[in-house]
Amino acid sequence: MAVTDIVKLAGIRGIIAQKMAESLEKTAQLSFFCDIDVTALTAAREAWKAAGVKIGYEDLIAKAIAGVMADFPAFNGVETPAGVELHDEVHVGCAIALPGALVAPAISNVAQLPLPEIATIRQDLVARARLGKLTIAELTGATVTITNLGLTRVEHFTPILTYPQQAIVGLGRIVAKPWVDADGQTVIVRPVMGLSLTVDHRTIDGGPAGDFLGALATALESAAGLGPVA
Repeated sequence: MAVTDIVKLAGIRGIIAQKMAESLEKTAQLSFFCDIDVTALTAAREAWKAAGVKIGYEDLIAKAIAGVMADFPAFNGVETPAGVELHDEVHVGCAIALPGALVAPAISNVAQLPLPEIATIRQDLVARARLGKLTIAELTGATVTITNLGLTRVEHFTPILTYPQQAIVGLGRIVAKPWVDADGQTVIVRPVMGLSLTVDHRTIDGGPAGDFLGALATALESAAGLGPVA
């Protein structure tokens, strides 16, 4: 078998390789999955668009995570030598794929920001990430992360924790699927997104992880508070 090339784990790729290995070495990672009906979420996004504001699914989901986090403080923690520090402000990291690299800069204090501001900040982070102009504070300030494979055919996956964070939420593609309506009898076709959640099982047990993912799914399916106010 002929060798066609050698990929060296050096430079940025080497740093990423080291961080990924460190995350898996230092934590006990466990992943959970569910599907959600994004009819209301899509409608909220379209309502923002009609109002002249470009809002992405990541912006909506970041806001929903911040809302859910009030009931799940253990998921908004960062490990330190003294233990896991739980934060009262939710700083959501958004994974950005770059040529040969992956970064996840933070949108700070998401719970206190209106959705248009969240979208503006995220777009600015993406633009500066491509120029290599993110700050160390932005690159290291997240308390929970979102990673999005929605533009691929992937529906569920096992995101690796951005150590020392305790949780990461993965977004899969949206695809039309049969869905049993609330009456438990009628089967309809709905836009469905796959959600993935990875936690550090040393600090977060399966029951709370399932509850967190369920609460997030419910918040996203209702899209309560995620649309523009008339």
